[in-house]
Amino acid sequence: MLRSYKKTSLSLILCFVLLITTACSSTEKATSPKTAGKLITNDSVPYVGFLLDTLEEERWYKDKQLFEEHIKSLGGQVKTLAANGHDAVQLKQAQLLIEEGVDVLVVVPHNAEEAAKIVELAHENKVKVISYDRLITKSDLDYYISFDNEKVGVLQATEIVKNTSQGKFAYIGGAETDNNAILFRKGAMSVLQPLIDKGDITLIADQYTDEWKPENAEKNMKEALKKSNNQVDAVVAANDGTAGGVISALGTVGLAGKIPVSGQDAELNGIKRIVDGTQTMTVYKPINVIATQAAEMAFKVAKGENPKTDTTINNNKIEVPTILLEPTAVTKETIDSTVVKDGYLSKEDIYGK
Repeated sequence: MLRSYKKTSLSLILCFVLLITTACSSTEKATSPKTAGKLITNDSVPYVGFLLDTLEEERWYKDKQLFEEHIKSLGGQVKTLAANGHDAVQLKQAQLLIEEGVDVLVVVPHNAEEAAKIVELAHENKVKVISYDRLITKSDLDYYISFDNEKVGVLQATEIVKNTSQGKFAYIGGAETDNNAILFRKGAMSVLQPLIDKGDITLIADQYTDEWKPENAEKNMKEALKKSNNQVDAVVAANDGTAGGVISALGTVGLAGKIPVSGQDAELNGIKRIVDGTQTMTVYKPINVIATQAAEMAFKVAKGENPKTDTTINNNKIEVPTILLEPTAVTKETIDSTVVKDGYLSKEDIYGK
């Protein structure tokens, strides 16, 4: 009976993984048993696997589309899978792509440390790994491409301080399991700490947000408001999702639109809140730039070439060859000259005209 139970449990787990894999795949045709390996059996065609943490956030659809389009334009083939926040599923998806014969894996890790298992598995099968946007830590990672994430935090805090440089501040960060969230906070604190030391500002909250979920950010902000008797003068929120949760919490005590709140990712809802005046700024990280440069890097690696990088980042094990891109602060005054000008968002979407 025990052996039968284990078999049943294993079958259910595999079915769950395969269900997610099938639902999130960008490939129109599944590989048949007769053509196991690459989806295109010509070995000269580079095959790139793209592993996303999630497709539950708006921005990742853009990354997926742009990355896939550029790989195909270069003459390669690509399959994208999303684990939707499940580490075990992401590892299994990596295994499936490796078995299909990918030449390189490009990974947006859900958990920076857990994803080291993906790197280990890939290297055992002579497949290189590129960490996309989020750094895979404690691993022999081959390459990393992202934006200057400490600068993201600097931009967020700087814009907030421009609006108010005294009083009670709250820092509502991202997921602590995401190395980027740690870097965002580090950058923000490089701006805030001198003001804290001078006594100009007091932090009433300094809280990471589990899974980056807006509802968790809202909960954290409500707790901060309760502890401070609803006294808060500014909030540095790590991205547009957490900013949305913060603003919802502020709305319950009549403070939405009355104090500055930062964001990041230039999501449509975040930009709309900037227009409406409930969010002060966001950070624009041109997804077309990172997606196309990552695609070019992956294509070269898949062909056995060594792509050019401009720096290294320590991932708590090695110095990883890295490309860092420049982020841009976006305020109400610069929406048209940034996200609209680049075609990232349209005026019609933003302003409803």
